[in-house]
Amino acid sequence: MTKKLVLIDGFSIAFRAFYAVPLLTNTKGLHTNAIYGFVNILNKILQEEKPTHVMVAFDAGKTTFRNEIFTEYKGGRAETPSELSEQFPFIRELLEASGVSHYELPRFEADDIIGTLATTAEQAGFEVTIVSGDRDLTQLASDKTTVRITKKGFTETDDYTPEFVMDKYGITPAQIVDLKGLMGDSSDNIPGVPGVGEKTGLKLLLAHGSVEAVLDATDQISGKKLVENLTNFREQAILSKQLATIIKDAPVTVELDTLAYSGVQGEKLRNFYRDLGMTSLLKKLDGEGFESDTIATELQDARYSIATEITAELFSSKETALFIEVLDDNYYTGAIIGIAVASEEHTHYLPLELVKQSAVFREWAENQNANKVVFDAKKCIVVMKRLGIQLQGVCFDALLASYIFNPGEKMEDFASLARPFYQDAIQSDEQFYGKGAKLKIPAEALLGEHIARKAIALSAIYQPIVTALEENQQYKLLSDLELPLALILAEMEWRGITVEASRLEEMGIDLEWRLKEIEANIYEHAGEAFNIASPKQLGVILFEKLGLPSSKKTKTGFSTSAEVLDELAPKHPIVAEILLYRQLSKLQSTYVEGLLKVIHEDGKVHTRFNQALTQTGRLSSIDPNLQNIPIRLEEGRKIREAFIPSEPGWLIVAADYSQIELRVLAHIAGDEGLIAAFRDEMDIHTKTAMDVFGVEAEAVTADMRRQAKAVNFGIVYGISDYGLSQNLGITRREAKEFIEKYFETFPGVQDYMKDIVLETKKNGYVTTLLQRRRYIPDINSRNFNLRGFAERTAMNTPIQGSAADIIKLAMIRMEARLAKENLQAKMLIQVHDELVFEAPEAELELLKQIIPEEMGNAIDLVVPLKADFAFGKSWYEAK
Repeated sequence: MTKKLVLIDGFSIAFRAFYAVPLLTNTKGLHTNAIYGFVNILNKILQEEKPTHVMVAFDAGKTTFRNEIFTEYKGGRAETPSELSEQFPFIRELLEASGVSHYELPRFEADDIIGTLATTAEQAGFEVTIVSGDRDLTQLASDKTTVRITKKGFTETDDYTPEFVMDKYGITPAQIVDLKGLMGDSSDNIPGVPGVGEKTGLKLLLAHGSVEAVLDATDQISGKKLVENLTNFREQAILSKQLATIIKDAPVTVELDTLAYSGVQGEKLRNFYRDLGMTSLLKKLDGEGFESDTIATELQDARYSIATEITAELFSSKETALFIEVLDDNYYTGAIIGIAVASEEHTHYLPLELVKQSAVFREWAENQNANKVVFDAKKCIVVMKRLGIQLQGVCFDALLASYIFNPGEKMEDFASLARPFYQDAIQSDEQFYGKGAKLKIPAEALLGEHIARKAIALSAIYQPIVTALEENQQYKLLSDLELPLALILAEMEWRGITVEASRLEEMGIDLEWRLKEIEANIYEHAGEAFNIASPKQLGVILFEKLGLPSSKKTKTGFSTSAEVLDELAPKHPIVAEILLYRQLSKLQSTYVEGLLKVIHEDGKVHTRFNQALTQTGRLSSIDPNLQNIPIRLEEGRKIREAFIPSEPGWLIVAADYSQIELRVLAHIAGDEGLIAAFRDEMDIHTKTAMDVFGVEAEAVTADMRRQAKAVNFGIVYGISDYGLSQNLGITRREAKEFIEKYFETFPGVQDYMKDIVLETKKNGYVTTLLQRRRYIPDINSRNFNLRGFAERTAMNTPIQGSAADIIKLAMIRMEARLAKENLQAKMLIQVHDELVFEAPEAELELLKQIIPEEMGNAIDLVVPLKADFAFGKSWYEAK
């Protein structure tokens, strides 16, 4: 049998893994994302290559013999993130536990170790595969050595053989170093020859063969500047080639025989995973990780059974876990494929047809006193409504609980949510059902087991999550806010809001005519017709034909981003027309045509609220997204004309908080000036302008108020002098002075901003008024940009998050008050700080009293909460 050696570039693969997997930490606070990624990449390599011998090479340190001949070698590289460097010792432990050799050699790089061992192995008759993310190693490709260069993490590779290199570049692998000598390599700070890129370098090598031959043939090369650079930088080119050349005879002390690979060292690897808390990897190692593309049909879980009859005995426990499986994120239209219930005594998979026919199940589901533990209460309520059942008695929602516990954790499905709290294996939905064209529902026995496993896990994680929330003083956030809100949101989603399709169609026609007019204006300014939607063609018109200044270029040409066009707007009238064209085009496609597509048969849209998505606690919505209907353009605001009451003679009523985030800031910061302004019911932006500019109220101009408003809201988001200067069109110096005056006026705000950053550096998280947490791992980062963003996040989250919590409290209070007053008025949607209702006109006067009361008293602050109120025959009129 032919021996096969796999050589892996350890640091390169670790970097790939680190940036391919989101930051993860275990219970000890150790970052583990690079370790997870490295495991997956290593397993993939071993499965695909099936080597007889394997070794991972690491760089021994920053200084190598290359630094001795060129001190600036790799000089421009950023520091390795501490979150990655702390994982390297554990990656080495992982390799030892996996039975994989690793090696490093002082003064030499991993490339040199790999080059030396590859050469030795070739001479000994081995097949060799090199795995790296660094294309420098492609120079080692030969008839016996393939170099696999990773891309997109490790889901894809380019496999470099001599034929592949010739097809791609037209040169041999040995000439790669000559190409580097000519063009240099910015990632390694290899200088090369100025003005020579890949295209020119390849052209020169095709004509002359090597760096030295090129340098000796300058009399045969055209281009005065090119010849001048080749002459002046001759020694630099030769040095660059030397730096790029991988050593094939480094003093490596390992023998090939010592690199033999005999497979995983089971117990060592098991202990390693257990010590690091890597439960999912531990289960895969024990054969329960479902790594195969096929489902283990022989696996039978003795803890559950498929019910043939639903009896009251199934629901005799104090709490029963109810898991409902829908084969789509959209639980309004997705197939309902099964239900399972679990308790300490029983676990049963309930076939859907049995559920539909069972009076016992209906009675239990609709019993308010029968406690149900669920995953995604909102979804469960809506799905039960689809079956004609009014689900009640939900006492715990694992989705919301997990989200409160760690809002930054990405939860792709129930399996990923349960993993930190549950030691058994649950197959992910994508593994079990497939995805896209591969989507399929397996036989009922396997389906039942999959759903039953989830119900068992749901029952098991209930108490551990409750305990974790209680330790963080966050259980009330679940029980008193998020869970009651989920029940209200489910009703709002099911209720929907009426959208007048004919009005949208009229708007679409009007927008089409407006777009044609704007298009004609653009063509007139340009002097020709072109594809306005093509950034490439637009760039040619703006920067080549019209000669406008270009500040940014992309790989495909000039940048025509909104940021670039905003800067160019004052320089030519075509730019404003293009910006308006883009806005109206998006309005037509996303909001007019998009809304028409999601109107249900009942004439309503039934948006789904994302309650467990944002890290601040704010709600978002999808199908359709009602949070982002544009309001800056009148055409955008008019989209709201199509949103009307569901009953004749009723009205749309809208109520929104006035400057809630600034009021929260006044409360949290305890600034006397801000507090006094709100208590005296002053216009806060006028008050800020008065104090900053040193004038009386009557002397505050519209421009002064505009600038004060920008600072007031910018401060909430930790705005910099640069950011403010861009917002207001003033110099950075003026912006800096403005911010300084603001802090002199409101010193409590500045103290808050300083204190919250220090507190976050100490704790690693911030909290809202209702104890919602947001973890900010980059707050102590050595990377200036990451740390700066983390500090701004720390300043803003308690304000924005508290504002989000307050409107949620207001929704709960309003729903209870409407029921208490026995009103027909119904809450329809929530958009940022606004609540939208529909109501009979006869209830309007009472609503005018109720809404300010309930929204104003949602929480006790040191300043009053104020809710503005409006109504009309459409959402547009209710402004």
